[in-house]
Amino acid sequence: MASAVEAALGRLEQALHQLEAAAERRLAALERLERLERENQTLGADRARLADSLDKEAARASRLEAANREVSRRLVTAVESIRGVLQPDAERA
Repeated sequence: MASAVEAALGRLEQALHQLEAAAERRLAALERLERLERENQTLGADRARLADSLDKEAARASRLEAANREVSRRLVTAVESIRGVLQPDAERA
């Protein structure tokens, strides 16, 4: 009878060790999941910040393009005015 009790206690101890190991694995998995969730939040915040920066730079590029077109238009006008002023002198000479 003692050996049956000892065998049962041995099985119980083995089962408790297995349960403890499973609990430790589960805890480690939860910790990994929490770390991944924090990393995901950080990446989401970085993405939002980068998207905002991209939007600002795109708006800046549009403003620079508009300014470039205006400067180009003014240069063409200035060159035409200079040609208009110089051309009659060339015809007189």
